[in-house]
Amino acid sequence: MNIRGKKYTYWNLIALFACLWLTTGISMAQTDAEIRRYRNAVRLVQQGDYAKAKTELAPLTERQNGSIAPFAHYYYALADFKSGKFTESRLMVKQLMDRFPDWKKMNDAYYLLAASYMEGGQYEEGIAYLARINDPAMKQDVNRLEGSYLPRVTDLTRLKAIQKEYPNDRTLALALIDLIQRTSTAPADLALSDRLTNRFGVPPISAATTRPVSVSTNTGTVVATKAERNRNKGYYNVAVLFPFRVNELNPAEAARSNQYALDLYNGMKLAKTKLQSEGITVNLFAYDIDNDSSKINTLIRNPAFVQNDLVFGPLYAEPNRIATTFTAQNGMALVNPISTSSELVQNQPLAFLAMPSLNQQAIKAATFGRDVSAVKKAAVYFGSSRKDSTLAVLYRKELKRMGFQVLEFRKCVGEPEQQVRLTETSQPGHIFLASSDQTMGAKLLRTLNQRRINVPVIATSSAFNLEKNSLSTFLKDDLFLLDADFVDTQRPEVTEFEEQYLAQRNIIPSTYAFEGYDMLLFFGRMLARNGGQLTNRSGLKASPEEGYLLSGYDYTGSNENEVVPIVHFDGTRFVQVNK
Repeated sequence: MNIRGKKYTYWNLIALFACLWLTTGISMAQTDAEIRRYRNAVRLVQQGDYAKAKTELAPLTERQNGSIAPFAHYYYALADFKSGKFTESRLMVKQLMDRFPDWKKMNDAYYLLAASYMEGGQYEEGIAYLARINDPAMKQDVNRLEGSYLPRVTDLTRLKAIQKEYPNDRTLALALIDLIQRTSTAPADLALSDRLTNRFGVPPISAATTRPVSVSTNTGTVVATKAERNRNKGYYNVAVLFPFRVNELNPAEAARSNQYALDLYNGMKLAKTKLQSEGITVNLFAYDIDNDSSKINTLIRNPAFVQNDLVFGPLYAEPNRIATTFTAQNGMALVNPISTSSELVQNQPLAFLAMPSLNQQAIKAATFGRDVSAVKKAAVYFGSSRKDSTLAVLYRKELKRMGFQVLEFRKCVGEPEQQVRLTETSQPGHIFLASSDQTMGAKLLRTLNQRRINVPVIATSSAFNLEKNSLSTFLKDDLFLLDADFVDTQRPEVTEFEEQYLAQRNIIPSTYAFEGYDMLLFFGRMLARNGGQLTNRSGLKASPEEGYLLSGYDYTGSNENEVVPIVHFDGTRFVQVNK
């Protein structure tokens, strides 16, 4: 995952080394008090209390024998590193290396020392220590560390010298290619870039095939570079522009503001593996794009970015507008992962909504309402959120288009007895409820039952708490839920995904993880089927029978997903009743 930032490196180190004392035996030559002191210090480092951790570790670092001493050195250095004291961290690691040259965790010490050098801008020294690491299991983490720091090198001559010294380092080569493409037009540099891209498998970007492209933004005009893409390269590059907010990551926090973005991306990574098993190679490139136009502007200036075949995101309005304009001008498909706004894809033939828009939800729900009752009268109620009222307005519009009489159209909050005016003698053909209040669905059903109003009810699933409401709540024969995120948990594909996700992430997958998996699986297959282009919508359709976890996709009529699941409780589980 190509996410860059100081705190990413910090927490990467913690993730790698936090369990050293658990996985390595500590000699019983240590006293119980020393072992307790050491373990308490490790916990303090993990909790971020670095000053107290160093106080605990200091006496242990004075020992020059015993198996606990090198570990105490290491965690003391790590506490300094995470406190931003990089020089002190380096001194402690070097002391560790001098006193305990045969320590069996020396690769970990090299890694920490390399990170502290790079954090101080001493990239040559950092890479030199990374080159000492001989554990193949750490190769991926070495690449991540280099990928986090090397883009900071802006001196082309310096980076070329480093790459010349370590000619087999792929991450270093890629950083040099990127810097050349962004900053140099010298023939010798471009020739070097071509040689490196040919060797390390990166599609070459030739200066002869580029032309300027202007993208208008709120802060002026950005001049980017358009490069011709090789559609027949045998793989597909996919950019993921999500608000990962790496600088805010904190393992101690149970809830994170960016968790949905992480879940989407983790689902996509499992889809990447699935696609590979089908012979479809997808390269995922993740970028931390929040609600900041400067970041997306910087990204699209990079000539390498146009080599992507597909873009997911960004998730905020202005960055999304800039990205949509850029991708449209460069013939790249863009997918909006979670938005339900039709405006994002209007007059944008290469922009897609992964979720059904509110307009599509209203159309499909109203059509279903027409089919469940021959009486062309309806009542529409909605909650206090903007999404609730927008969906209700669109639903009423569709009803009127079909010739319905709308008996009531009311905001319904608190206790519905105050808002619902229907009686047993003034019943509609059906009732529609759009509400984000998880208590409102059950309340409305009770009110209707008390007034002996027995008509079909179509409600958004968000109007109920599907986990806490009793099953009896859903036993009404003609209660139907509009559920755009519906997952049939009885399907074997869903069970398999949940098991894989739990094994890899150690948590149960959220709805966002399901969505991320389906999105990349579908669009990856469509790219492969259509030679890397998504301009022909006639075949852009898929159903759960093809291995998708949610209810599928249909773009044959528009760039909005027209699959809108409506479900009903059959006494044991929810099943989709519209196809």
